[in-house]
Amino acid sequence: MDPITALTIAGSDSGGGAGIQADLRTFSAFEVHGTCAITAVTVQNTVAVTAVELLAPSVVEAQILTVLDDFNVAAVKTGMLGQASTVESIASLAREGRFTNLVVDPVLVSSTGHRLMASGGVEAYRDALLPFATIVTPNLAEAAVLCDVELRDVTTYDHMLDLGRQLLQLGPQYVLVKGGHFAAATLTERRAPDILVHGDSVVLFDAPRVLTSNDHGTGCSLSAAIAAGLGLGRGVEDATRDAKSFVLAALTSAASWRLGQGRGPIDHLGWNQ
Repeated sequence: MDPITALTIAGSDSGGGAGIQADLRTFSAFEVHGTCAITAVTVQNTVAVTAVELLAPSVVEAQILTVLDDFNVAAVKTGMLGQASTVESIASLAREGRFTNLVVDPVLVSSTGHRLMASGGVEAYRDALLPFATIVTPNLAEAAVLCDVELRDVTTYDHMLDLGRQLLQLGPQYVLVKGGHFAAATLTERRAPDILVHGDSVVLFDAPRVLTSNDHGTGCSLSAAIAAGLGLGRGVEDATRDAKSFVLAALTSAASWRLGQGRGPIDHLGWNQ
């Protein structure tokens, strides 16, 4: 039986921990053939992002269409898009019905604090792309920005749920608000809760927090794993649960690695498992 194919539309990480590199390894872990459209070349390692070169939206779109014209793509995920014009170009393709199982990971800021979205990008996500998403997977900081809320005001599960419901009003079928970086006193730092919202349904995915500095690319990997699951025919809730388990195992396996001097990658392929 032929493997199914998924497409990631994202930036390249020269350190290999996040972006296209993490997505393709995640697809491989799920036995899914990975294709890609690169939106940006980042100059980064485990410590910092020092430069970003954005590709023209026409080049990004050409990559996407070339893949779609040749492969039966069962799921698509977006990662770092970098600029409003690229978000709008991809949204135009989504509006034309070119994507199946669209997972939108709204990458706005790197884990090292480097802005990864130019001016106008947040509005483009809200107005153009999110209405076509099967699921959108923001972390707390991204959800707060998209909802025009101060992150310091997000201190409880109910606040997380409020963000999810606000984002759901923008049009996606599902919203997963990720709490992996939640360090508020009201939420124990020993847990990493994610909340999935769909209509009136709310599902809490909880997991122990893995104490490690090797967590670079967890958001990319989670959204790629959800896309792989959707492509394999799983429902959104099951695909999300599988993705959460996959990232937890990858974090645990790589917890003691010493790759680079900063925030290292996770063990996508189970080398230590």
